[in-house]
Amino acid sequence: MSNAVEFDNIDVIFGNNQAKSLELLDAGKNRDEIAEATGDILGVANVSFDVPQGEICVLMGLSGSGKSSLLRCVNGLNKVSRGSLRVHDGDWMVDVTTCDTKTLRDLRRKCVAMVFQQFGLFPWRTVEDNVGFGLELDGMGPKQRREIVREKLALVGLDQWADKYAHELSGGMQQRVGLARAFATDAPILLMDEPFSALDPLIRNRLQDELLDLQDKLNKTILFVSHDLDEAMKLGNSIAIMEGGYVVQHGTPEDIALRPANGYVADFVAHMNPVHILRGRAIMQRVAKDQRTGSGDLPIKDENIRISLENGIIRAAHDGDLGELKLINYTGDLPTDLDPMDNSVIFVADDTVLLKDLIDMRGITQNPVLLTHEGRISGTLGRKAFFESLTQTASPAD
Repeated sequence: MSNAVEFDNIDVIFGNNQAKSLELLDAGKNRDEIAEATGDILGVANVSFDVPQGEICVLMGLSGSGKSSLLRCVNGLNKVSRGSLRVHDGDWMVDVTTCDTKTLRDLRRKCVAMVFQQFGLFPWRTVEDNVGFGLELDGMGPKQRREIVREKLALVGLDQWADKYAHELSGGMQQRVGLARAFATDAPILLMDEPFSALDPLIRNRLQDELLDLQDKLNKTILFVSHDLDEAMKLGNSIAIMEGGYVVQHGTPEDIALRPANGYVADFVAHMNPVHILRGRAIMQRVAKDQRTGSGDLPIKDENIRISLENGIIRAAHDGDLGELKLINYTGDLPTDLDPMDNSVIFVADDTVLLKDLIDMRGITQNPVLLTHEGRISGTLGRKAFFESLTQTASPAD
């Protein structure tokens, strides 16, 4: 998978003594020490990681950690003091730190769109005119602009509100207008700066779900700023946790939850509920690649069950009677015709399935769950691994 955004040793200093401040940064001075010596503010320090195309990367940390400062470097709203920041769209690539004004303007118009926390809607314009504002600036004609705007409003469920004004909409609806405006440009990269934080918890949760549904359809690359760990864990394919301008850990939600890099990250995840974060792949007993096809028994612990492959076909035995167990593919909804504690079935699910869904499966059967990746067995989840996952506690790495 190719990258959409590449941060390469990014430093951002706000102030007029950048050369001296960078010198102090290289000498190991922290934000407070740099500010005292030069009057400059350290926004971002030595950040290097990549964001693959089509993924959601959440930047999170406490207030002042540098997450919004880093986000705004991607479209040039914050100037990078040192380092390289490359943005890709297919074969097209630009280094935001060295490009000219015209290229930066093209980047903002066609490649990177932004959704703000406070919606940023013009109160004198209708919903339709707000969504089409960028297209209008681009010189697109009214007919074509209207077609695109109506399509994007339908995408976010607001096609019946096109003629309304911002004050006639709820906060959640106004944020949907902001999303539609970003989608209207067809930019492959979206920057979202705490877009849901000003909303009530119920509305925020609903918009998070809607964003994930839209992402399934649109496959954008999204950099999403949040200070809410639950939100980050729910939305992110990866999470970058920042402190004092530095990225102290970058990894999958499972990495962050189970293997915090230091005490700062461990404090973030200390009171986290694992059922909404952990996925089968993080807790399963892995099946070796050479065991995933052909024939032979698969590993399973603490179960009176035998799982085997016969010429690539999964077979299951209970009490030594091969094939008596029924395999049920889990696709997001549990069957409604099964009795509770039906130990004649075994669920087969993708290894990205959440622990909360695995709990639902265990509510029907005590048998192990078989986990797959791209259609092939990748692991097994028996009783021991399942119950251990419910009591896992994270501790910082040494």
